[in-house]
Parts: sequence; structure tokens; C-alpha cells
Amino acid sequence: MSMGHFTNSADQRSGLEVVRDWNGVAQLVLRSPKGHSARVSMHGGQVVSWKNDRGEELLFTSSKAIFKPPYAMRGGIQMCFPQFGNSGTLERHGFARNRIWIIDDEHPPTNHNGNGSKATVNLLLKPSEDDLKCWPHCFEFRLRVSLSKDGDLSLKSRIRNVNGKPFSFSFAYHTYLSVDRVYVSSPNVIAVLDHEKKHSFVIKKDGLPDVVVWNPWEKKSKTMVDFGDEEYKQTLCVDAAAVERAITLKPGEEWTGKLELSAVSSTNCSDHLDHPVSI
Repeated sequence: MSMGHFTNSADQRSGLEVVRDWNGVAQLVLRSPKGHSARVSMHGGQVVSWKNDRGEELLFTSSKAIFKPPYAMRGGIQMCFPQFGNSGTLERHGFARNRIWIIDDEHPPTNHNGNGSKATVNLLLKPSEDDLKCWPHCFEFRLRVSLSKDGDLSLKSRIRNVNGKPFSFSFAYHTYLSVDRVYVSSPNVIAVLDHEKKHSFVIKKDGLPDVVVWNPWEKKSKTMVDFGDEEYKQTLCVDAAAVERAITLKPGEEWTGKLELSAVSSTNCSDHLDHPVSI
């Protein structure tokens, strides 16, 4: 699958590689000393690629994905905020995944320095005037994406109420890993086993009590313009989420939700789990 045309440059502050997709949208590339990589788009704050040290892609992206704002690319890890699904009056999965984010100047990007640190990028989203018309609440959404020296991918979201009144929202990391079920009050560590590739995804979460497991399956796949008819066989969405009960923030309060993904050999999977739930 072609991801479009990319041009390369470097962020002078950190040495991080910056590429631009065929729409000119910047993507930041994180790399580990062992050859792992991740790529984060400024469009939606979306993680669009995560590769192991052999260069194998660990996240699914549809061959028919539409790489054109204001639509979210079908695949990777999407930020669903302030709504998940069609549960409210906003567009499906909220507007955060369809907005252009900026680098958080308070926390510049960092690269590996040989001392065991992570390659990290910090992004920031604030509501536009149009956003405030459909959802009249002022917020600051800070997203940190990190890649460890061993290739573990972690995401940390901090959402602060800078409004003068309380507001409520739902949230999910919409993660395409390669069925329609929601696990309420699920354990904080989950394993997804891929017997064919003989590896497992270990998913750790904090501040996110629910897990949404989704696959469009055969019938729905044929109705989706940005998804191949047979691609339901290649992916499974496992979303760390807060959807059953809305999160409410008073003025000045902040919520934090964390996600960590590891790809390990299936034979070593049990070493990472205290109380595993295999999907």
C-alpha cells in the first residue's frame, strides 16, 4: 500500500525526522536505537505507523484509506474525543481525530540520547471557533507519544478543563491492530494473540476502564468506501476507552489516560501479564 509522497527534513531542536504526506501534512518519526520506529501525524494526532526492529508494520492501515483532511485515515491509532461512536450529537468519534494539531512548545520533542530515554513527541489541540459552536467547552488536549529503546509504544493523553463550567466527554484510543463487543470494567492488561505470526500484542492501560473490540466483518466491509472487502480478515480494533460512563471535569481539573503497546513473542507473553484477558 502506498502512503503517498513524503519529503524529509529534521526538527533542529531534537534531531527528530519530519516527513510530509502528499497533502503536505507533517508527520514526526520516532526511532529507537534497535531499529523500531513510529510515525505520528499532525492531522488528528494520529499514530499512522509502528514498526518492529525487522521493519514489519504492527498497525493496520486499509489499502483504500483516504489520506485527505478533514477525514481520519482508516487505520493506525485515532484519538476519539470528545465523543465515541454515535452516542452524542457530534460527528462519529468526535472531532479531535479530524483536526490539525500543533507541537506543544512547553514540551519539545526529544530523541534517544543513549541513557535509556524514550523518543518522544508532545502535541497540543485546542478548540477552534467552529468546534466551540458545536461543542461549547474550552479545553486543552495534550498528547505525548513515546517509543522506548525496546520498541514499546506509549501514548499519554491529558485533557484539561479551561472552561468556566463543568463538561463531560467520552474518549478512546481507536487502535487498529492487524466481534463487535465492549468489555466494561476490563483489566488494565490485555493480550491479543496472533498465532500465525507467533507474536502477541500486550496492551496496558490506565485511566481507561473499558475496552472496545471491533471488526467490521464481511457485510459491513463491503459498505465502507475506505476499507477493502476482504480486509476484515487482517485487522482487529482493540480500543482502550472510557465510554460507558462519561468523564466529567470541573473548571481547572485535568484527566489523564494512558496506553502502552508491546509486541512480544507469544511464548513470552505470560511474563507481561498478571491477570491476562486474551481476545
